[in-house]
Amino acid sequence: MNDRQRLWLGSGLVLLQFGLLGALAVLAWPAVEQWKIPLAAWLTGLGGVALAFWAFTANRPGNFNIHPRPRAGGALVTSGPYAWIRHPMYSAFLLGAWALAYTAASEAAWLAWWALSLVLWFKSTLEERWMLAQHPGYAHYREQTKRFVPWVY
Repeated sequence: MNDRQRLWLGSGLVLLQFGLLGALAVLAWPAVEQWKIPLAAWLTGLGGVALAFWAFTANRPGNFNIHPRPRAGGALVTSGPYAWIRHPMYSAFLLGAWALAYTAASEAAWLAWWALSLVLWFKSTLEERWMLAQHPGYAHYREQTKRFVPWVY
């Protein structure tokens, strides 16, 4: 795959990711507007925000990228939540999306959540290929951590 194809594929995955999140927000909006947000959704959503904040602060400035292609000259981060999860921002995104799907409480919302899970799985797979090529220590790091859920997956 050449650089141009990588750019298009990565950009397409980012668009799908945010498009699905937008769809979940639209589906959850009626319940949110009426403040009928279940406690489990509040707690999960806050957990997602906390994880995203922790991951963002563990990363060095200029190293963070929503595109799956690692930044040129970027550092491999293995501290903070990255010590347990290779993709904590994706995990945070899934937690927030889960809160929206749970709030919307519809089959369409859960279908969107599962589609988002697949998009993020594919995006992380692509990112890991590129990380292996850019960071010699990534293979060892990958053996020591889980993709999205500490000690599980």
